[in-house]
Amino acid sequence: MAREEGKVLAEGIGETIRAAQIFDFFAGEALRLAGEIIPSARPNIGVEITREPLGVIGIITPWNFPIAIPAWKIAPALCYGNTIVFKPAELVPGCAWAIVDILHRAGLPKGVLNLVMGRGSVVGQAMLDSPHLAGITFTGSTGTGQRVAASSLPFNRKFQLEMGGKNPFVVLDDADLDVAVEAAANSGFYSTGQRCTASSRLIVTEGIHDKFVAALAERLAKINVGNALDKNTHVGPVVDEKQLKQDTDYIEIGKQEGAKLAFGGDVLTRDTPGFFLQPALFTEATNSMRISQEEIFGPVVAVIRVKNYDEALAAANDTPFGLSSGIATTSLKHATHFKRNAEAGMVMVNLPTAGVDFHVPFGGRKASSFGPREQGRYASEFFTTVKTAYTLA
Repeated sequence: MAREEGKVLAEGIGETIRAAQIFDFFAGEALRLAGEIIPSARPNIGVEITREPLGVIGIITPWNFPIAIPAWKIAPALCYGNTIVFKPAELVPGCAWAIVDILHRAGLPKGVLNLVMGRGSVVGQAMLDSPHLAGITFTGSTGTGQRVAASSLPFNRKFQLEMGGKNPFVVLDDADLDVAVEAAANSGFYSTGQRCTASSRLIVTEGIHDKFVAALAERLAKINVGNALDKNTHVGPVVDEKQLKQDTDYIEIGKQEGAKLAFGGDVLTRDTPGFFLQPALFTEATNSMRISQEEIFGPVVAVIRVKNYDEALAAANDTPFGLSSGIATTSLKHATHFKRNAEAGMVMVNLPTAGVDFHVPFGGRKASSFGPREQGRYASEFFTTVKTAYTLA
């Protein structure tokens, strides 16, 4: 992961442990899948409801979590009795090969999990055009997700999409400043901002705005950007030159739109090869700016000043996306209201928007997701099909 994607050692080790936890969880779920036996509305008839494997599943995964995301798709697919055609992102072939090799060495029968390498425009398109896939689960860009959906309809094929995010993190006047700053730094800039759950919009009320911005800039100055294999590095390089250009293009767009670059944004040179970018923090942004509405997928974050909680909630929900949403507050009233009214599939209170557990549902709303949730017991909704059987007693 460090060599292919640029993920720092601590995060790479953590991701690998998470993948193991996911497989361990679904090993147990294979024994916990249950049906139902219920009475019929008619006399002397029994009704059984069971779940069966969907069939051959196409799995298409991105480069930003090259071990964990394949794990949380492959593990439930196997758990519920499916076979798999797995196409990883072309930037991380080594990580994909490693996870498949481990599973085969563990005794997985040949032909159950099939790894195919290549460009999405070639291999991915061949998968979309195949009538033999019963389902496709996809994580990646919104545009590609829409093509997955369109290609599935002629085959009546089940599909599951996890796509973009423009996740807000609200900071209210009553927030614990240290908690708010650490959550914003973690979810906005660590993993080089290359997480679909990253907080790229920081929506801050007037009373704490200046203190928060000053404290966050001070925190960002302590982030060491460098070689991902160096244990002292906090943030590694962005994944490739194309992503670096996208990040720097958006930094220029932010300046042109009138936002103030309050910290960072410089391309850095290090002793080792890589595409290094200093975390970029914008202030004086508005929610209508492109840097506030479009997914950048890099360490580029905009601070949006608002008057009060009501404005903060409105700004948080004013986005095409709805994956993750967070708030920093010591008010039970505001925390409870935010949890109920944030238009997102996942809501965090005094926590980074990017931290999730493996045994509970993962997914969003609006342009972020489509189909059944991933992870936890909810994964069975995609990877199985329901059968209802009637028997005359």
